[in-house]
Amino acid sequence: MNENELQSLIHSWENLNVIVCHISNHPEYLDMLVKIALDDNQSENYRAVWIVEKVHDLHPELVLPYFPVMTRFLMTTQNSGKKRHLLKLLSLHSIPEENIALLLDFSINIFTNTVEEIAVRVHAMQILFNIAQKEPGFTRELIGLIEHEMELHGSPGIRSRGRKLLRKLYAQK
Repeated sequence: MNENELQSLIHSWENLNVIVCHISNHPEYLDMLVKIALDDNQSENYRAVWIVEKVHDLHPELVLPYFPVMTRFLMTTQNSGKKRHLLKLLSLHSIPEENIALLLDFSINIFTNTVEEIAVRVHAMQILFNIAQKEPGFTRELIGLIEHEMELHGSPGIRSRGRKLLRKLYAQK
C-alpha cells in the first residue's frame, strides 16, 4: 500500500476499522498514516488522526514515538477534530519534562478559549491536571482556573470533568 492508496481508503468511513486492524498488524505503515494525519491540506485527514488514536488504543507503544511530532503539529493546526484527538492522546500519558512549559501555555489558552469545542477544552483541562501532578506548585492556580471556567463558561462537559479533577486536586492540597 502506498500513500495515495491509504489516502483514498481514509476517505470512506467504512474502511477506517479495517485500516486500524491493518496498521496494528503492519506497523510499518504507521509512518505513512501519521504523515497523512499531520497534513492540514485535506479536510478528510482528521480521519487519519482518529485511526492513529484507535491504533494507540490497541498498541500504545507503536504511537508513543510520534508524540513529539504530534505535539509540535498540535501547536499549529486549526482543525478542531485533530486538536481533540491529539489532546486526548497526549492526556492519556505523563507529559515529558521538555514539553511541560509548551503544553502548559497552549493548554491554558485552549481551556479558557470559549470559541474552542467543549471536547477540545476538556482534554486541555486534563493535560493541565497531568502537568499539576508533576508540578505541584501549579495546583492552586489550576484549581482557580477550573473553578472560574466552570462558573463562567461551564458546559456539562466542562463541569463534569472539572468536578472530578477538582476533587483530586483538593485532596492533594
